[in-house]
Amino acid sequence: MPLAVELQGVAFGYRPGQRVLEGVDLRLGEGEFVAVAGPNGGGKTTLMRIVLGLERPGEGTALLFGEPAHRFSARRALGYLAQRAVVGGDAPATVREVVSAGRLATGRLVGRLRQEDRRQVSDAIERVGLDLVADAPLKTLSGGMQQRAFIAKALAGRPSLLVLDEPTTGVDAESQESLAQLLADLHGELGVTIVYVSHEFGAVEHHVQRLVLVRRTIVFDGSPHDLPGVWHDPGHVHARE
Repeated sequence: MPLAVELQGVAFGYRPGQRVLEGVDLRLGEGEFVAVAGPNGGGKTTLMRIVLGLERPGEGTALLFGEPAHRFSARRALGYLAQRAVVGGDAPATVREVVSAGRLATGRLVGRLRQEDRRQVSDAIERVGLDLVADAPLKTLSGGMQQRAFIAKALAGRPSLLVLDEPTTGVDAESQESLAQLLADLHGELGVTIVYVSHEFGAVEHHVQRLVLVRRTIVFDGSPHDLPGVWHDPGHVHARE
């Protein structure tokens, strides 16, 4: 299987002598659906920033589709839903305007959207089930629907890799299950590589192919059902002492 991500011996620290990550080896094949879980402060977000080339490892190598991640040339092939403390906010933008920004982010456009770009925006909105509220202000929607809009924004750029960092923050349990099913459907339809990052993985446990548990290094990599010495309540990762 061709690799989307390959990390070897990766270590990283924001300050000298204080490593957030150490000895990380990770290979993600193209088309996989993977959950990356672990406690808050365990290094999950930093790991994803290295994967996406937003940070360079202090030690080791990080490859993205075979290229050094920090010099990856096809940035428009990456979809990134970054962690946010508050979903939506008071911005007056509509769902369609938010998703359209995903086409502008490809760096191929100047000025107004072309016909093909508008088609891709409409397709992304329809895929996440927001076509009936496409012209509604984002702030009027529920947290789960807002997250669907941000996922559509990422999809509008037609990514080969989609990374979602804590996508269920501020979202109720029912919406978490709905988002998990949406991602599973998108994975099946589009074959995009999806990395779902969270301190809880219960919502996607029955959809992902692999669980990677991070606590400064990778302490588990395999099926969620084979995870030893850990339980979730519900979905929150707890390490047995």
